[in-house]
Amino acid sequence: MTTLLVIAKEPRPGRVKTRLTPPFTPVQAAELARAALTDTLHAVAATPATRRVLVLDGAPGPWLPPGFDVVPQCAGGLDERLAHAFAGCTGPALLIGMDTPQVTPDLLTLDFTDCDAWFGPARDGGFWALGLACPDPALLRGVPMSTLVTGAAQRERLVAAGLRVRELPMLRDVDTAADAHAVAALAPRGRFAARLALCSPAAETGAEPVSPPAGPR
Repeated sequence: MTTLLVIAKEPRPGRVKTRLTPPFTPVQAAELARAALTDTLHAVAATPATRRVLVLDGAPGPWLPPGFDVVPQCAGGLDERLAHAFAGCTGPALLIGMDTPQVTPDLLTLDFTDCDAWFGPARDGGFWALGLACPDPALLRGVPMSTLVTGAAQRERLVAAGLRVRELPMLRDVDTAADAHAVAALAPRGRFAARLALCSPAAETGAEPVSPPAGPR
């Protein structure tokens, strides 16, 4: 089976989902981040796996379900942190972030029999998931993160290494308020949707913020 990795930040006000403010307050943004992370972790907990690992920037809280090993993120850019997460794996591994609370166990149950990598593109040009049959940190180091071509660059890195790549469905990350509402509509019974329903925007905004894409984090 596969090692499942979730890379995330501790959901503290001012440190997570800052692109949701405005229209939400920093406290509301952190509550939404916590709900998104909790939905993600419970989806991972329900997925068959050899090992489940939370690669965390910060400290775990009561939102962490049982059955996870917690390891700290390393220093450096996002490419280094993703590479370091894979470096601790000895067999097939799938890494996702905390920005797609609509994930399901079915999406996360992968078969590497006829491929070397699984790639999950994100709607904003980044990627939400990366699975490697033989984890190699060099496949991530140096890939430009937080650009409009992050996903394309990461996929090209896999292909250039001679890997057989299969695609996961494209998902939408939660970066802006519009993303939050769209994702909540896709998983209306989740914790994220319930928390969003309780949040009142601190201020109205006339335009949707534009944010750069990134890999999972």
